[in-house]
Amino acid sequence: MDQGQIDTEVVIVGAGPCGLAMANLLGLMGVTVVVLEKNESTVREPRAVSIDDESLRTMQAIGIVDAVISRLMLDYGSRYVGAAGKTFAFIHPTTREFGYPRRSAFHQMVLEDQLRQGLVRFANVSLLFNHELLDFSQTQAHVDVRVRAPEGEVRVARCTYLIACDGARSTVRTQLDIPMVGSSYRERWLIIDIEETKDTYRHTRVMCDPERPSITLPGRGRTRRFEFRLNAGEKEEEVLTDDFVRGLLRRTGPDGEAKIRRKTVYAFHARMAKNWREGRVFLAGDAAHLSPPFAGQGMNSGIRDAHNLSWKIAAVLKGILGPGLLESYQRERRSHAWALIMMAVRMGRVFMPSSKIVSWLTRTGFRIAGLFPPVRDYFSQMKYKPKPRFASGFFVPDGRSARATKTGRLFPQPRLETLEGKEILLDDVLENRFALIAYGANPHGLDAADDPLFARLDAVRIRILPQAAPWPDASSGATVLRDKSDALAPYFSSHSENIILLRPDRYVMAAMSAATARETLLRLNLLCGFPHPVRVGG
Repeated sequence: MDQGQIDTEVVIVGAGPCGLAMANLLGLMGVTVVVLEKNESTVREPRAVSIDDESLRTMQAIGIVDAVISRLMLDYGSRYVGAAGKTFAFIHPTTREFGYPRRSAFHQMVLEDQLRQGLVRFANVSLLFNHELLDFSQTQAHVDVRVRAPEGEVRVARCTYLIACDGARSTVRTQLDIPMVGSSYRERWLIIDIEETKDTYRHTRVMCDPERPSITLPGRGRTRRFEFRLNAGEKEEEVLTDDFVRGLLRRTGPDGEAKIRRKTVYAFHARMAKNWREGRVFLAGDAAHLSPPFAGQGMNSGIRDAHNLSWKIAAVLKGILGPGLLESYQRERRSHAWALIMMAVRMGRVFMPSSKIVSWLTRTGFRIAGLFPPVRDYFSQMKYKPKPRFASGFFVPDGRSARATKTGRLFPQPRLETLEGKEILLDDVLENRFALIAYGANPHGLDAADDPLFARLDAVRIRILPQAAPWPDASSGATVLRDKSDALAPYFSSHSENIILLRPDRYVMAAMSAATARETLLRLNLLCGFPHPVRVGG
């Protein structure tokens, strides 16, 4: 780039996981992007340590999931113990509904390096370190961003959209004067990251001791994280001393003399920006929401923001859909992000019993729950985690209850078989496009949805056969796959709709059958706001 004005479609401020994921997704979709990061590199110390199945599915969409998985400790659970060390609950979900384990341990600096390397693929994406956003202004047509470059010179980046992924102290959010609502914890926590752990236990231990609640989390490569709640009167300069830190480690396990990589004091927040958008400027990740760490969902919520917003901006920039689509970003993401924050708050109450009697009542409640399999499974399989679904947004409601509906929900990702006998995950054939999926043995399943609307959306066509169905003799213009374990059978057996339209972020935009295709297509056309009516098949 020359030293004059930088012209691009999107400027992303912040090269953390959210910003880098956003840049990769937009890069794949052909959008020109400039990422501004005021620091000289990505993070070089441990921060976030838990990645979930939804985020791994986004890494799959980005095209780096194999590299990411190679550096994870996959599929860990959480053991809850009381002050006496006796276990009263063990949470270890076994579902792989979305293709990956529900929880895995990772190192943020490794993930950021992998995302950064992913950007090398794109001539349309530039990552600028040592570039600090000073201020910005916007018109109805563009945003002008003033940037301080490494040598101190000030440059202007002109973009169509500005996305703030610049963290909890977001400069963009501050300049927009958008308030954060919610609360902050009075308690402070001491975070300790160690190397060369001698503790071989592969799950998380949560010590629900009212005197000193703590948690220890496993990491790949013999790393481990400890988090200890500080008590009133304990000063930061005291708790960060070597004697204090090693005293806590010795009381917790065999790692009293381990190599300490990082130690710091945090205060936790349960807060959210009042608005996530101002004109052509959007907030994402920690700039939009802050969660206590008890559910391990802070970074993962930012990755969800990236997947939700990136395809919408790309669709608007390409002229596939109108700018009204962008109104759905906050509507869809805000309530789900807040539900996860509230889950973390509730889990914190279990972590941090306020007294010995509350601790006893909590332990007793879990033990009683364990006597009833449905209740036990609700906790052990993490069914209390808010489902990835939207109450309203860019999809066609099917009139069913939130529990029964397919639309507005993240579609499962089963393992499927190709005609050549290769086993793949569903998303491997979806690219980052809309997808029209027909399930069933009927070879004409997609005929009812043969409509120009799907060509306008550039939708890939997929036909999924049940386990017992024979392979078709001839191609129907769709990619044909077989559900060799019938994982999708329960999903489609509950209702007659066997044709699904997926958005690029794998959420269900519409569900229809041959009988309802005409009405659904009319509603889809209205939702998309196409200027001319389309022919409705049927």
